[in-house]
Amino acid sequence: MISEDNQNSCKHYEKKCSLLTPCCSKQYSCRICHDEAEDHILNRSTVEQIICSQCHVQQEVKKNCSNCGILFGKYFCLKCRLFDDNDKKQFHCDGCGICRIGGRENFFHCNKCGMCMGINIMDSHRCLENVSHRNCPVCLEDVHTSRKAIHVPPCTHLLHSSCMDGMFKHGLNTCPVCNQSLVDMKSYWLLLDNEIAHTIMPPIYQNYKVNILCRDCHEKSNVSFHVIGLKCKECGGYNTTRIGGDDPLPEETAASQVVYEASQSEVSELEESWETISGEEDESDSRSNLTDPSSNQILFTESLDNSYTIIGQNPLNQNPPE
Repeated sequence: MISEDNQNSCKHYEKKCSLLTPCCSKQYSCRICHDEAEDHILNRSTVEQIICSQCHVQQEVKKNCSNCGILFGKYFCLKCRLFDDNDKKQFHCDGCGICRIGGRENFFHCNKCGMCMGINIMDSHRCLENVSHRNCPVCLEDVHTSRKAIHVPPCTHLLHSSCMDGMFKHGLNTCPVCNQSLVDMKSYWLLLDNEIAHTIMPPIYQNYKVNILCRDCHEKSNVSFHVIGLKCKECGGYNTTRIGGDDPLPEETAASQVVYEASQSEVSELEESWETISGEEDESDSRSNLTDPSSNQILFTESLDNSYTIIGQNPLNQNPPE
């Protein structure tokens, strides 16, 4: 049995009664006190009996004590079995099925999202079916019945405001579910614009383009590569990721086409090495394309059958002459 101190003291609500829980036949000050102490959740609507904290008389759920007449709480909701002396502008929402705080006039209930939201995002929020009945993607706690403040990002994947603040402290500013920006990042994008303008890339990268996908507007772009960030052409943001299919860098293209100019002595050395490996001296064998006699360019064809030419390598492991 719960002690009298625990019955009458509650850090969650100021009131003058306690609940008799039908699930475990114990006395708790409120449903949250019950849930924190037990291994199961109290269905608040199943509570039928309460106990007055002043005269200790057990009775049906009502606003005033049937024995001493004391007011159990200035705010009373019969549906939620909720009592509270503190004015938090509480109101009951039938759509949510629970009581909310903050004033009914400041909220609207979205039937598709299944929750109350601030009237300031009534026309701008993106609906997501029963989004509030999912857990916070950071702490994995319930969002719908949470007493913590909830942040509604542009993607509508709800999370606790405190969890979002913790993410920001660790440099994380995108949704854990879809990677879309959690808040308006325009001021930060302007800082990146300025930093990129003052950071000159090496010549080889100045005309290099890459393909990207924007995680915010979901559009694809072909943009100039920069080590600081890749800017979306559609929305101007930097919350982007490379998607491949890029043209090779100029240095890679040049390297794949270079032909090494060899001296006659280097050609002879390579031919001797080939004879040592192959054991052949016939000039008509698979090394027939080893050099271009007119220019001493080493082409190094592996065999006549597959004509696989190794280009752009120095067969003698020497740096090409300047």
